Amino acid sequence: MGKVIVWNLVTLDGYFEGTKNWDLDFHRQAWGPELEVLSKEFGKKAEALVFGRVTYEGMKTYWTTADDDTEVKAYMNALPKIVASHTLEKSDWNNTRIVRDIAGELKRLKQASDKNIYIFGSAVLVASLLQEDDVIDEIMLCVVPVLLGQGTPLFKPANQSKPLQLLESRPLASGGIILRYGTEKTAA
Repeated sequence: MGKVIVWNLVTLDGYFEGTKNWDLDFHRQAWGPELEVLSKEFGKKAEALVFGRVTYEGMKTYWTTADDDTEVKAYMNALPKIVASHTLEKSDWNNTRIVRDIAGELKRLKQASDKNIYIFGSAVLVASLLQEDDVIDEIMLCVVPVLLGQGTPLFKPANQSKPLQLLESRPLASGGIILRYGTEKTAA
């Protein structure tokens, strides 16, 4: 059975972007050979990539026009992509489909595959899925050593706490640290 894994870079004070959409300059402080290798691993281990609408629109714009010819660009454009949206009607990004019942679709998809399903960015989507049972299996973060001071927090206020178990902590040469947490079901 596959896993649904949330992946994001986040500042030490909890922001995944600055005050504007796609204000990601702080990523440069953590980027290096270790994150490049990890990014390539995602492409090899992925059944699908999942985005909320806002993240999808930014990813589509970037990856369909990026100048580089990297392995990461190739898998971002080739892998199946799922967009959780109630407003989008269609997509013109290769291998993309729009899903209204994202929780149900992710439960079905991880049962049908041994590969992982990655949610990149998408703070609003992540917040809604964390309220569901048995959808998100892991939260994987790269904590970037910077205090941004303001921006968009990755984790939104919730009605209940969500116990997590540390599965891995890995320091990076850049000063960042990778943290992997299992959710209640996967941690047990």
